[in-house]
Amino acid sequence: MIKMCEMEINGQTLYIETGRIARQASGSVVVTLGETVVLVTAVSTDEVREGIDFLPLTVEYQEMSYAGGRIPGNFFRRDMGRPGERETLTSRLIDRPLRPLFPDNYHYEIQVIASVLSTDKENEADVLAILGASAALEVSDIPFLGPIAGVRVGRVDGRFVANPTLSQLAESDINLIVACNRSGIVMVESGSLFVSETDMIEAIYYGREAAQPMLDIQEELKSEIGKEKRVIPPEPVDEELLRKVEETGIPLLRDVITTHDKMQRQRKEKEAMVSILDSLSKTYEGREGEIKGAAHDLERKLVRKLILEEGERIDGRPFDQVRAIEGLVGFLPRVHGSALFTRGETQAMVLTALGTERDEQRIESIYGNHFRSFILHYNFPPYSVGEAKRLGGPGRREIGHGALARRALLPVMPEKEDFQYCIRVVSEILESNGSSSMASVCGGCLSLMDAGVPIKEPVAGVAMGLVSDGDKVAVLTDIIGDEDHYGDMDFKVTGTRNGITALQMDIKIDGLAKEVMQEALEQARKGRLFILDEMQKAISQPRSQISEYAPSITTIQIKPEKVRVLIGPGGAMIREITNTSGARIDVDDEGVVTISSPDKECCGTAVNMIKEILQEAEVGKLYKGKVVKIMDFGAFVEIFPGTDGLVHISQLDRQRVEKVTDVLKEGDEVLVKVLEVDNNGKIRLSRKAALGESLENAS
Repeated sequence: MIKMCEMEINGQTLYIETGRIARQASGSVVVTLGETVVLVTAVSTDEVREGIDFLPLTVEYQEMSYAGGRIPGNFFRRDMGRPGERETLTSRLIDRPLRPLFPDNYHYEIQVIASVLSTDKENEADVLAILGASAALEVSDIPFLGPIAGVRVGRVDGRFVANPTLSQLAESDINLIVACNRSGIVMVESGSLFVSETDMIEAIYYGREAAQPMLDIQEELKSEIGKEKRVIPPEPVDEELLRKVEETGIPLLRDVITTHDKMQRQRKEKEAMVSILDSLSKTYEGREGEIKGAAHDLERKLVRKLILEEGERIDGRPFDQVRAIEGLVGFLPRVHGSALFTRGETQAMVLTALGTERDEQRIESIYGNHFRSFILHYNFPPYSVGEAKRLGGPGRREIGHGALARRALLPVMPEKEDFQYCIRVVSEILESNGSSSMASVCGGCLSLMDAGVPIKEPVAGVAMGLVSDGDKVAVLTDIIGDEDHYGDMDFKVTGTRNGITALQMDIKIDGLAKEVMQEALEQARKGRLFILDEMQKAISQPRSQISEYAPSITTIQIKPEKVRVLIGPGGAMIREITNTSGARIDVDDEGVVTISSPDKECCGTAVNMIKEILQEAEVGKLYKGKVVKIMDFGAFVEIFPGTDGLVHISQLDRQRVEKVTDVLKEGDEVLVKVLEVDNNGKIRLSRKAALGESLENAS
């Protein structure tokens, strides 16, 4: 049975259709807005994946090149290769709000695939994919505590817009994605231009209201053609085992959760688990997994009780206190910019490298190709958490954290016209105990200033947490790893003293009150201001000069009519300058010449060569030129590349000359003086006026 539902959003009709294509999937829908079309399928296996204690969910988002009328640029000319950064980030965007909404004991493999089939290059596909993933799960037989909906919010001319087009986003100071269900908001992802906390809250709740009709049409689809959900029997609870774990574990785990140092706490936790298993394994032989699970749940309960009932945190800080901060810059001599940012037991070494235009990152997508001049990469080596693992390429987590840090810093980066370097920032996490992405933002800002990048103002970031039992609520500033693991919210906020630049939030509980979110944002603002003050102790403003080891980039303006002269026949002149100097020369039709080179010496050589080629004749000045053409009435002499003038036969010698060839031949070098340059640029030269002059005075 084919079923279609529709609704209006931002002056367009949004359609969800199911039952026409991909009918062998557990659930499939096609979501259309404008001429952007996304197919989303959900499939779950019939066999339980044994031996796991997590949800085996995979989410894949793919932008098919044909959707934008393009052919892939790779060797094989195929899609389906390694996902690009945008595809990886969107996959995470879909996964994060879905994952908490499956039953805890559902251990069947689930795969959600979102494929962009068509794009009008105005309506973004990512929020349609979130909506489609929820709708596909809703009409399937997979147990799912949905529906959810994703909405993008922009603000154009002071007015909020739901699912703005790309043209509207270009004029917006907010780019916010809100995912929500009937109970409330479950995920927020945002980039913004120094937006206040009050305005951000209003944008979030505007998005929540805009999402309600999307929930309505999903419920309509489910009620009319949704499959009967699988029944997953609850896992049996052994109350006696739980009681035994509590008796044995409470004194041991209480000592664990009140140990401030992370590594010592982890050692004590391992010892406590061994003790619990040793005391109970004989009685409950073969049920070690249940015992570990019960002990883990007990630890979670004790941590939350410590916070909510006793008003204490694991590391002993007040709820609104940021850990001790230390910033150090310029400690690596050959790196263009370096910073070591330490906050408690989290430490990021962030490096900045400056490059030229040829170093820019080429981004290929269904929307077209463009170049990125600000790149930020995040690395999380295993030693940062005391582990020994195989080093591999960046995973989704690394790509996601790097993208968040880049989004946080992007609003303060200088315009390309003001700072023509390609900028690459790399964050190497050396120690981790909570919020390494926010340490990357702070360290990245310090590193950029150390490199002499003229950022508009400093940026800092802080991770907030929340613990709630429904009645009591605790908002925590600068959370550590265990507070993130056992808490109900991970809320990362970055910004300057003047407003928010990026925001990321994942909520694990239903019905987060607006007042609580306001409290969290205000507490985050105070924490951010404190961090900015601490960062200022390391470096307060960008250095006035870039590193002597950075590439040299110089821009000069020439007359547009001289562009052809500089390029030369078939580009010969440009190639000669490049080969001789080692610099790269780029020139546009307006006469803007950009010279980029590995060092200042190469750049200086190129500039001198360009000036020599493009110099203009000065009346009364001597030049050593080359005869390029003989005529009956005189000789044309090239006084510098691409520029020649006429030596009339009467100006060849002090005596009368019968034939030009009696004095000059093609290829001869001759000293001449400029007599006149008329309004049309024609140059009149004289050999006669230069006779007797010394070569030392010639140009």
